[in-house]
Amino acid sequence: MSCCDSVGECFFDYYTSKILVIRSRKVGTLNRFTQALVIAYVIGYVCVLKKGYQDTDTVLSSVTTKVKGIALTNTTELGERIWDVADYIIPPQEDGSFFVLTNMIITPNQTQSKCAENPTPASICTSHRDCKRGFNDARGDGVRTGRCVNYNDTVKSCEVLSWCPLEKIVEPPNPPLLADAENFTVLIKNNIRYPKFNFNKRNILPNINSSYLTQCVFSRKTDPDCPIFRLKDIVEEAEEDFQTMAVHGGVMGVQIRWDCDLDMPQSWCVPRYTFRRLDNKDPENNVAPGYNFRFAKYYKDSDGTETRTLIKGYGIRFDVLVFGQAGKFNIIPTLLNIGAGLALLGLVNVICDWIVLTIMTRKHHYKEQKYTYVDDFGLVSI
Repeated sequence: MSCCDSVGECFFDYYTSKILVIRSRKVGTLNRFTQALVIAYVIGYVCVLKKGYQDTDTVLSSVTTKVKGIALTNTTELGERIWDVADYIIPPQEDGSFFVLTNMIITPNQTQSKCAENPTPASICTSHRDCKRGFNDARGDGVRTGRCVNYNDTVKSCEVLSWCPLEKIVEPPNPPLLADAENFTVLIKNNIRYPKFNFNKRNILPNINSSYLTQCVFSRKTDPDCPIFRLKDIVEEAEEDFQTMAVHGGVMGVQIRWDCDLDMPQSWCVPRYTFRRLDNKDPENNVAPGYNFRFAKYYKDSDGTETRTLIKGYGIRFDVLVFGQAGKFNIIPTLLNIGAGLALLGLVNVICDWIVLTIMTRKHHYKEQKYTYVDDFGLVSI
């Protein structure tokens, strides 16, 4: 036959199924074993473990925090001082996070005046010619006046118009000034919603009353539902030391997971808390460690002179991260997964046919029984 005749015959062929019963313990065992694996996968993994009979929705969340605690410091710059929430929570409110001041470098009584710039390779000079008047170094401390002045007995640097005296380049105090911050507590209020199921809940559960809330502190063993956390406990659960972390600061993650099966009672839908450190603390890559920023408190004297106290603050930022997924029975995903399971069972027959017709000892005999060819004239060829 020509190539066109062969293609035409293949195009107009029609295939119908033919049942071939093979009484073989090997083939039968292979078939039943494969079917059992498919059924176990569909029922055990898809339906039970992954709840394939449910429709799912992801969580929508809002978080607010309230920190409480008092710390006492006694420094040369400020003397004896009490620090409360208004002093160490900066800014007062953030979206899903809060910052707690734990350490600081204080430069008091700064005024707008002229002084020698901190010595750096770019600011050290030997004469006025080395200091360009009006030059503003983005990494410097102010605008240069064009004069080269004594920084100390051995070093000269360019004079700048700035807030003087300048902040000294020193390491933060160790131990940290606000070491008592480890005993501060934070109330985390988390409201969640699954819009597809019109389901709302918050982490202050219905069984929590006002009297319990005023005295409880989260403990994984005794008070797992309490939404008030001691900062030291958060850091320690992340396998970190609070006092060490407080020196240079860092970033902690408070993870709240809401995994809810809405086919079960709503009381079973409760938050699960975990904690981990988020910033890098690799000892081999320790350039610019921790977390810090600068802020100032401004004053005016009776004669109108403006002064300020500059604070380089180190602290721990706590990011509250909310995850979750809810599921509820729905007929559509149930039918889809049942159909997928039936399709896999059909695939079992294909696998067994391939093994019988290509691997088994009597494969040629099975192939003769499996396929019969009939043409328009009633002729049969095997």
